[in-house]
Amino acid sequence: MNIIYERAGIIYHEVHIYRLLKWKFSPKVPRRRLVNTASNEEKKQSKKKAKEIISHIPKDFMVAVEDESIFIHDALIRRRMWTPEGIRPIVTVTGSHQRTCVFGTITIDGKQLFRQYDVFNQYVFLKYLKELQRKFRKLLLFIDRAVQHRSSIMIRNHLEENKDVIRVEYLPKGSSDYNAVEECWRQGKDDLLVSKYYPKFFNLKSAIANYYRTRRFKLDITKYLFRKDS
Repeated sequence: MNIIYERAGIIYHEVHIYRLLKWKFSPKVPRRRLVNTASNEEKKQSKKKAKEIISHIPKDFMVAVEDESIFIHDALIRRRMWTPEGIRPIVTVTGSHQRTCVFGTITIDGKQLFRQYDVFNQYVFLKYLKELQRKFRKLLLFIDRAVQHRSSIMIRNHLEENKDVIRVEYLPKGSSDYNAVEECWRQGKDDLLVSKYYPKFFNLKSAIANYYRTRRFKLDITKYLFRKDS
């Protein structure tokens, strides 16, 4: 708030909105910055390598990005609503901690594959990898450095045994904004969870399955892999 005071000479309050607009302030959602993140040099080298890979894609290989996200059976409340004066909106919440995990992949030419599982562990990740191989045959996959992706001997053995058809490149740590699938999770949670009530857990799971089966995101994964850091 100091910058508002320095620029506009006021302390932020709703009644001063007109003055904020006069000084060309605008409401913005903060961008997350993880504490445990890669250095600028590591990010620079990662983007350089990604550009080299995409400019020399091996024959018959498809380039893609993959990620996972947890959906909790409860409503998200983070939007203001228009209501008559004196009436405050009410959103029904479950207070539930039941969760489901969605795996998603988007290719460089816009194809996508989403699957929903009960948990996220190395066994489920391996199952999903095999689905990707069946769909895309040969795949060059950009993924994050989650423990389930890297620490399992089973996963490492599978990647070694199938290196002729699937190759993995790890994104810099703490750099989720390089992965286009993160935008799919953002849109999905806004559409499915914000101020939404599902009486039963299976109602939420069905809504998620239908959403990611029918939604076409049309994202350019290279814009995320090569994006400039602010």
